[in-house]
Amino acid sequence: MSISLSDRFTYRKLLRFVMPSVIMMVFTSVYGVVDGFFVSNFAGKTAFAAINLIMPFIMILGGMGFMVGTGGTALVAKLFGERKKEEANRIFSLMVGFTAVFGILLTVIGLVFMEPVARLFKATDAMIGECVLYGRIVVSFTVAYMLQNVFQSFFVAAEKAKLGLAVTVAAGMTNIVLDALFVPKWGVAGAAIATGISQCVGGIFPFLYFARKNSSLLHFRITGLSLRPILAACANGSSELMSNVSASVVSIIYNFQLMEYVGEDGVSAYGTLMYVQFVFIAVFIGYAVGSAPIVGYHYGAENRAELKSLLKKSSLLMGVTGIVMSALAFLLSDLLAQLFVGYDLTLFELTAHAFRLFSFSFLLAGFNIFASAFFTALNNGAVSAAISFLRTLVFQTLSVLILPLFFDIDGIWMAITVAELFAFLFSLCFLFGMKKKYGYL
Repeated sequence: MSISLSDRFTYRKLLRFVMPSVIMMVFTSVYGVVDGFFVSNFAGKTAFAAINLIMPFIMILGGMGFMVGTGGTALVAKLFGERKKEEANRIFSLMVGFTAVFGILLTVIGLVFMEPVARLFKATDAMIGECVLYGRIVVSFTVAYMLQNVFQSFFVAAEKAKLGLAVTVAAGMTNIVLDALFVPKWGVAGAAIATGISQCVGGIFPFLYFARKNSSLLHFRITGLSLRPILAACANGSSELMSNVSASVVSIIYNFQLMEYVGEDGVSAYGTLMYVQFVFIAVFIGYAVGSAPIVGYHYGAENRAELKSLLKKSSLLMGVTGIVMSALAFLLSDLLAQLFVGYDLTLFELTAHAFRLFSFSFLLAGFNIFASAFFTALNNGAVSAAISFLRTLVFQTLSVLILPLFFDIDGIWMAITVAELFAFLFSLCFLFGMKKKYGYL
């Protein structure tokens, strides 16, 4: 039985609708983790540290696609709720075209500045060559990566989440197979090429699908350049961009601190935490991506009762899932550390200990991620960006700089949990403060 955005959502129907997006995001994260696994185990911890050091810069460039995708999807979903289907398709087409052009510009920037950025990030002489090699290969595929991020959101708005999942699985399997073939032969270059080819699968196939006649709600339309919807989408999706940029900036600060307190092993341990975190956090992000078009539709249709129901159900689901995620992360800390850095006893012990402290961050992360996405879907990019900005940049930066002064290296591993706690309090303030305007409480 098909589910439409206009439906009244029970828990069962809500989970059925968002599950393809959850699986899609988890699978995307898993095949990103595969890069780290193969590089660490086949190219060594120096190569592993090198790609983790340059990854924040790569993520800043590619994260622009999330901004356009989530912000544009919120606009499109709201237009569907207002019964403006043709305008929704024109906005969709404009967003895709803008993404491609913007991606070309970012590719040039990435290629030119990769080496200066690597040196700015304090890459050692042993790491600099692999940082630059990996980074330049990966950013060469920025257009495909951005399109992949954009289409992940638009597949949900088009009521084709299962097709989006199939595309993601195909891209992920491509990356896994090519990693196994390329990394043992070519090291970090092999990992970068495998990632780039998989992004082509995830970005180009959806483009071809929407370019042809299809059974979804979205179709390409010939449309002229219009800055207003582009600016609106960018403003609306600024929280997702802020999340990516802030996470990347914070990763840089983490790496600076870890190089000071521990050295190369600290960067490798943090890299392991980030790879595993991608998978756990992907559950929350997938739910946010999957539920946002529903919120946007009912906001456009002025169905306040359904908005209230969606917020209540989502808050409970994020709370329960957060408890489960934290318990799993704590219990699996040794196994996960062994998987990535089991070949080095000192690094293994450091990573396992770090992950046990890090695991408590998942308790509140899901609620904070959903709260930000909820306001994006309500076309309130300012509040959404504020939550993301405070959560991923302000609170984490302060925590990672201050806590080590009192708790040494453990303060670095505890920083994200403290940041999530403060973000949770501010998210509640925003939700209660805006309840009269949107009528969801």
